[in-house]
Amino acid sequence: MAWPIIVSNVSVPLLGAVDTAVVGHLPEAYYIGAVAIGAMMFNFIFHGFNCLRMGTTGPTAQALGQGEHGEVRALLGRALILAAGAGVAIVALQLPIAAFAFWAIEASPEVESFASQYFLIRVWALPAALGSFAIIGWFYGLHDSKAPLVIQIFTNALNMVLDLLFVFGFGLAVVGVAAASLIAEYAGFAVAVFLVWRRLGILPATGRSARVLDMPRFRRMIAVNRDIFIRTMCVVSGFAVFMAQSAKLGDLALAANQVLYIFLHVTTFALDAYAHAAEALIGEAVGQKDRTRFRAAVRAAFRWAAVTAGVMAAFYWVAGTAIIALLTSIAEVRAAAADYLIWAVVSPAVCVWAFTFDGVFLGATRTRVLRDTMILSFAVYMAGVFLAMPVIGNHGLWLGLTLFLSCRALFQVIAYPALRRSIG
Repeated sequence: MAWPIIVSNVSVPLLGAVDTAVVGHLPEAYYIGAVAIGAMMFNFIFHGFNCLRMGTTGPTAQALGQGEHGEVRALLGRALILAAGAGVAIVALQLPIAAFAFWAIEASPEVESFASQYFLIRVWALPAALGSFAIIGWFYGLHDSKAPLVIQIFTNALNMVLDLLFVFGFGLAVVGVAAASLIAEYAGFAVAVFLVWRRLGILPATGRSARVLDMPRFRRMIAVNRDIFIRTMCVVSGFAVFMAQSAKLGDLALAANQVLYIFLHVTTFALDAYAHAAEALIGEAVGQKDRTRFRAAVRAAFRWAAVTAGVMAAFYWVAGTAIIALLTSIAEVRAAAADYLIWAVVSPAVCVWAFTFDGVFLGATRTRVLRDTMILSFAVYMAGVFLAMPVIGNHGLWLGLTLFLSCRALFQVIAYPALRRSIG
């Protein structure tokens, strides 16, 4: 199950790499900075509502393990209702959100102008993007990793093609990057709806019927999503702080950190594939109350995630400077990014523990643990950034981010034995 998830997941940061590379070959560094800040604003919301995927996979897998196919269908309906409500609300509030973001971020006038254009176009993609999140999470819960692969590869490939057409063909610069994402998200959601329609036709009819608006179960789903939302907002807030502090260091540092952030983004999505696979396997084991199967799934997820992390770290060490050169032709940005490349090299070894444990706790729907450990880790991160940056500058910013990832893993290791004892 893992390899299609790896391919589909890696297509997401590859899209970010293409966005960066497209503007990275325009003449000024502020184009890269504008896409970095605009994408950070959008992703703050977009990834914040990734709870719609995470909060759907575990419950769906547990319902599947119990043979409750009526509840499997109902869970998809509930997730799509939550996605529609959140997407419409954010679009309606886009102007005050943008105003607050630019009040909080100190960027150059050029970066702020282009970033605002980017955000106010791309935000209209949110209803489709969140709907796709819900559908992808549902498919993962059914142990179907091929449908999400089709959805994400189609969406991201179309986005990349439109990036090149709009920027280099039509000369639309940052506006073209945003418009490409908007069109691709709605096209991808249409594909997702078609795949759901086809899957519902073959889903077994066994088990009790279930209502989409079964209020106790709806409230339970909202509670799970609330915990994951808080946890995820800590994650996206961490990366927002990272970009905001980068902007304070100037356009050159912001551009260099955006280039290196692509490495971390690829690492995140590649290793998250094992978390997604673990969610489905562990959710089904929890539904069946099978501790042996639970422990086997945990061991398999960590084994393969560790191998992948080692390969990625070695690849970044060997090919890092060449990758930077592909992402930007601006000599000053290349040199600045190379100075901080070591942080990208060590990131897989740090990320692997936190991300794989995320999948373990999500599959078991122990979302309070995820929420609480993330809040503690975020507090350590903020302290690290604001203590280290005045002393060692941009290295201090990267050190704080590494502490954030390390503490996530440490606190989850401490909580894991209690989870293991509770199964079965």
